Amino acid sequence: MPSTTHPAVDPALGAPLTDRLRAFLEGPRFATISTLDPDGAPHQAVIWYALDGDGLLINSHVGRRWPRNLDHDPRIAVAVYETERPYHWVGLKGRGAPLRDGDAASADIRDLARRYGRDPLKYAGQARVSFRVTIDDAFEYGADE
Repeated sequence: MPSTTHPAVDPALGAPLTDRLRAFLEGPRFATISTLDPDGAPHQAVIWYALDGDGLLINSHVGRRWPRNLDHDPRIAVAVYETERPYHWVGLKGRGAPLRDGDAASADIRDLARRYGRDPLKYAGQARVSFRVTIDDAFEYGADE
C-alpha cells in the first residue's frame, strides 16, 4: 500500500481541506460519524453537517450519545458519501469540540434543516447543542468509480 504524505497539521487549526474536498462537502449529503463510548466501543450515527471554515458544524438534540461521547473523548471519524455514486465518499478524522448551545444551537439546527430541505420550524424549542469538528486528516475514495 503506498504511503500518503500530508502537509503539517497545526493542532489548533487542523488540516486544510483541498478545493476538491470542499466542493464535495458543500453539497447537502448525509454523514456517518463514529465516536467512542466511555468503554472504548465505537458508536455511529447518521447526521447533517455544514462546512465551518476548514471544519464541520454538527448539531444534536441534547442528551444523545454522540455528543456525550465527544465531551469525554473528542476524537471523531466522519464518512460522507455521494448518493448517486455510493462508492465515492470522503473520510475525515478529527476532533469535535462544543461550539454553541441554547438559542444559538437552535438557530444552527434550523439552518441545517433549510440546507437539507426540511421545515426549520419542526426544530423550534428543542434543546440543542452544536459542535465544531476540526479536521486532522481527510481522504477521498472511489472518485473514479
